[in-house]
Amino acid sequence: MADRDGLAVGIAGATGAVGRELVSLLEERSLPVGDLRLLASPRSAGEEIEFRGSACRVRELTAETLQGLDVVFFSAGSGVSRELAPIAARAGAVVIDNSSAFRMEETVPLVIPEINARALSGIRRRKEKGAIIANPNCSTIVLLMAVTPLHLAARVRRMVVSTYQAASGAGARAMKELESQAREMLEGREPRPQVFKEPCAFNVFSHDTAIGEDGYNVEETKMLHETRKIWGDSEVGVSATCVRVPVRRAHTEAIHVELEREMDEAEARELLTAFPGVALRDDREENRFPTPLLAAGRDEIFVGRIRRDTSCEKGLVLLASGDQLRKGAALNAVQIAEELRDRW
Repeated sequence: MADRDGLAVGIAGATGAVGRELVSLLEERSLPVGDLRLLASPRSAGEEIEFRGSACRVRELTAETLQGLDVVFFSAGSGVSRELAPIAARAGAVVIDNSSAFRMEETVPLVIPEINARALSGIRRRKEKGAIIANPNCSTIVLLMAVTPLHLAARVRRMVVSTYQAASGAGARAMKELESQAREMLEGREPRPQVFKEPCAFNVFSHDTAIGEDGYNVEETKMLHETRKIWGDSEVGVSATCVRVPVRRAHTEAIHVELEREMDEAEARELLTAFPGVALRDDREENRFPTPLLAAGRDEIFVGRIRRDTSCEKGLVLLASGDQLRKGAALNAVQIAEELRDRW
């Protein structure tokens, strides 16, 4: 990526929930950051975020402030990514984009490193031109980390997925809204939705994305199309129902899979235990299984409640929980950068 010892790294959307998680992860992990440039909207410019014991001042995100970077993590929304990510790439940076802007473009790799790092094989360091790589949707990442070990051994024909998605999936303002509404309702006051259309405290409601003519919302449709692209399997069926729940951080998913061959619970547990990035929590005796509180702040995707699906001959049911801000977004992006560093 760079001939010097450290990389010039930018974070677009640095003051948001995912942006701040990226800063923390760059401190924790091994990517050699020589220069960190924090970028955000004019409203946030001038704020300071601590990195390696020093205050790092946030600069305004513009075409000019994207120049001279080796890697740029974009987490500022699809519109900003569409406008500025190509500019950063043309300036020679590798852009790792957390939005949905480029995920379904044929020439843009959509990557979960543990699953399809091979999709990065065509990315090479070029001084005159960078590249754009897409981070999958957080719900897709949790789903595929939990199911891919089974898919590699017995190919998944179809999946029925129900998601229980935390406020963190809608960003820092949504997390604060959940907290403030919980206080309001406990004090007997009416909650005041602003980020969400419905009250999020003590409530469950359909995911807040547009619904298409087929009745599926955007979040549910993403899980189908992104799964097919990441697995390279245009035939796999995915039917999702995505729901917001009053959880601050970490998504949970109930997953029914139909396989091409029978697989017993013991084999499934063995496959999941061996898969990188997955942690098994499947204690029937103590009734302990994945929860968002367990997953929050953790890098692993927790999987459990493994049992036979009684509605079909060759099916299993799983429960998975994963931190939307870490493996569902920031961590996956940093892992992509680490994978590229190892390849160059």
